[in-house]
Amino acid sequence: MTNESLQELIGSWSPNLEFNEEGSQYLNVTVPIEELHAVMFKLKHDDQTSFDYLFCLTGVDWGEELGVVYHLESTNFRHSLVVKTQTAERENPVVDSVYDIWATAEFHEREVYDFFGIKFNNHPNLKRLFLTDDWDGFPLRKDYEDNINMIIK
Repeated sequence: MTNESLQELIGSWSPNLEFNEEGSQYLNVTVPIEELHAVMFKLKHDDQTSFDYLFCLTGVDWGEELGVVYHLESTNFRHSLVVKTQTAERENPVVDSVYDIWATAEFHEREVYDFFGIKFNNHPNLKRLFLTDDWDGFPLRKDYEDNINMIIK
């Protein structure tokens, strides 16, 4: 399936999706946070998309907003898609977990929680993965400060 036909199909599911290719081989779609879980479920289970492989899930600090970026692939059809969403706020960032759709999301979501502080609704074991439980803050946020371990020029 071409990126154009993929965009046409997925775009028919909701008028709130925004598409672009950002100069890459992957089609990118931005999904409103309140529609994320439903769209992700459909991306995996629709017979025409069959995105059965979540190969990357990353947190992002865009400055004003925090977000999550998902890289999906269909091993049946060999097409790929990048899905982006952003949280409603920085102080209490929350996104619905996709662990129930792709089990591989369990550790990816824990890593994003650990470094960005984004909480995932319905995650089975949301706790720090790399940092200690008493660690203060989220080191990959742009507003994170650590005067002892950071070198500031």
